[in-house]
Amino acid sequence: MAQLPGQIDPNVPSVARMYDYYLGGKDNFPADREAAEQVIELARQTGSDIREVALANRGFLIRSVRHLAESGIRQFLDIGTGLPTQDNVHQVAQRIAPESKIVYVDNDPIVLVHARALLADNENTIIMDGDIARPGEILTAAAEHLDFSQPVAVVMAAILHFFHDDDQVAEIVKALRQPLVPGSHVVISHGYIEPGKGEDEKVDEVRGVYRRSTAGAVAWRSREEVEALMDGLDILPPGVVPVQKWRNEDDQYPWPGLAKGGVLGAVGRVP
Repeated sequence: MAQLPGQIDPNVPSVARMYDYYLGGKDNFPADREAAEQVIELARQTGSDIREVALANRGFLIRSVRHLAESGIRQFLDIGTGLPTQDNVHQVAQRIAPESKIVYVDNDPIVLVHARALLADNENTIIMDGDIARPGEILTAAAEHLDFSQPVAVVMAAILHFFHDDDQVAEIVKALRQPLVPGSHVVISHGYIEPGKGEDEKVDEVRGVYRRSTAGAVAWRSREEVEALMDGLDILPPGVVPVQKWRNEDDQYPWPGLAKGGVLGAVGRVP
């Protein structure tokens, strides 16, 4: 095995690299692929396709960023960005407005290495090492690149469900919303299981896979719980909905056949 950057243990599955595998990426290790395949099989047994879920979440991210850029937002803080893929936040936003500034935040060493190489020639986009569990540190560092006296879009796509403590999640979102001026936006996507439709045994097995990963946990939340995270914001139509239904006017990203749940998405505007 070649020497790896940073403090990487290739034997511990990384949620970023598992997600990369779901999306068909190659930046993953055998442990990541093994864990991801376990989740894929468990989801299949409940009637869901995790690869389609990941693609649908990606489609939501692209559409929401595109909408915000077209609406005049020129600053984006994307937390838990994951490994670079096609149509990253900066590519979507800067295609519409080249002057858009983007700060990516992640704490996976491989994500940081790949993103820094990709962004070396993009002066309006940076990636920084940060943990969403410490939002104050993220905001302090991001303020060196973003102007929080102007509207900022804070993106938390498929990251909050890796925290099982509801109070901690609420505090994280509250802290990240605190400096946002009117006209700013919050973008959230979050895993969910429809009430009464989850299969406890399979759900527990999926939790077990993620407990052995870098995340250490995974927790699904209801539509009402995700709505509560957006309390006080003007939620853009169509509201808190499955990501594949959020302003999906193209056929590039699939509509997953989800028997038990999936990912909810919402975009809220600071009034």
